[in-house]
Amino acid sequence: MTEGDGNGFDTMSRRPPSRSIIEAVAEAEGVPAHELRPPTYESLHTVIDPDALDALFEPHADGTVRPAGRVTFPYCGYTVTVDADGSVSLE
Repeated sequence: MTEGDGNGFDTMSRRPPSRSIIEAVAEAEGVPAHELRPPTYESLHTVIDPDALDALFEPHADGTVRPAGRVTFPYCGYTVTVDADGSVSLE
């Protein structure tokens, strides 16, 4: 894992993006995911609606995956990017 200088931290999974974000930030911070909560860390809800984010990247109703899409936002001092393929990167 590398942080800063434009390098990213990537994870690929079938977990909902909101969960992947929490796990990636927790790993980058060197803490267990369950410790990534206020008051030490901001809540994901303060910067983005996790349910809406997860719904945005769910497969289509017929089960096909979404071919494209990307969301980028600041969270816990990182720039978080979620891609349609399920990858989460932190910079």
